[in-house]
Amino acid sequence: MPIYHKVGKFPQKRHTQFEKPSGGIYYEQLFGTEGFNGFSSLLYQVHRPTQIKEILRSESVAPNIAIDKNIKPLLLEGFKVDPTDDFLESRKYMLVNSDVYIGLAAPKKSQTSYFYKNADADEMIFIHRGKGVLKTFMGNIPFEYGDYLVIPRGMIYQIHFETEDNRLFFLESFSPIYTPKRYKNQSGQHLEHSPFCERDFKLPTDLETYDEKGDFLIKVKKEDMMHDIVYATHPFDVVGWDGYNFPWAFSIHNFEPITGRVHQPPPVHQTFETNSFVVCSFCPRLYDYHPKSIPAPYNHSNIDSDEVLYYVDGDFMSRNNIEQGHITLHPKGIPHGPAPGAYERSIGQTKTEELAVMVDTFRPLKVTKEAMGIDDGKYYKSWVE
Repeated sequence: MPIYHKVGKFPQKRHTQFEKPSGGIYYEQLFGTEGFNGFSSLLYQVHRPTQIKEILRSESVAPNIAIDKNIKPLLLEGFKVDPTDDFLESRKYMLVNSDVYIGLAAPKKSQTSYFYKNADADEMIFIHRGKGVLKTFMGNIPFEYGDYLVIPRGMIYQIHFETEDNRLFFLESFSPIYTPKRYKNQSGQHLEHSPFCERDFKLPTDLETYDEKGDFLIKVKKEDMMHDIVYATHPFDVVGWDGYNFPWAFSIHNFEPITGRVHQPPPVHQTFETNSFVVCSFCPRLYDYHPKSIPAPYNHSNIDSDEVLYYVDGDFMSRNNIEQGHITLHPKGIPHGPAPGAYERSIGQTKTEELAVMVDTFRPLKVTKEAMGIDDGKYYKSWVE
């Protein structure tokens, strides 16, 4: 996250002795990216963060691919993913490539018996249903409906839910997730025309520090394997930190849509970017105000991208028979556009209440067996009059 933040206590000078009130010193850890050249934070911990007691087991959690090379538009009925007690077991990959894994989850219970770390990918979790707290070793972030949680790779965390009815849309990105460069000046501050700014970010606070020894299970995901590792001390033993690399959140409800006299292209809805895909937020907004405007999107070819739309709430003007939790995939290679009648039906409309998340990937997506299990089987024919 390219803004400076700090929580807790730490010494004035980095890489110097930071003494405990009871004697001894705190242990410094650099939590950084791109070797020593990327964004980083300096953490100060009660115990050494390196104390492995046991590696219990390692098992594959690789996506189960059903279609390796796909040309077929799909509609996945996301709420048909069955709720599962465990957070990690509930996560089902739907669409994947070498850059990003996109999935759905419906966890019923909080993560309390273990901690989790994704060693390979930044995670973005969109909260469709549910409320709770993201707990990390860098502080806590309360979340609710409409929040994007952005969790950098290497972050140790737990998610605690307040309810059992939780629906999540998530992705794992193998390159860092940032806000778009064109929204920011050369120093990284968001510009006046940006659809959101730093005031809108939810940053970690309420640092919980545990000085505990024992057996602490951390599940570490690395190279499509899940490793169960037992550490000798509680991983949430950080007393303070500062820097630029930390978890954060942003509510889709704080995205301020950019509108115009004629229909605006999807990049005006962009919320996040990586070097291999972008994420956009389609939010309630006024429609185009040219007297001859057609609010529905024009037909277009995804020549360079696969387009994924996750439908959250409201009226989905450009499609027919779309419900909450549906995912549509429009693969590169064939054009797509509004459903029959939607183009004409949009004329004269003044606003939309739609809420959706879009992911455009620059490489084709593979389709998993779990996705094919909730495919409606007929979406690709939905443009036939």
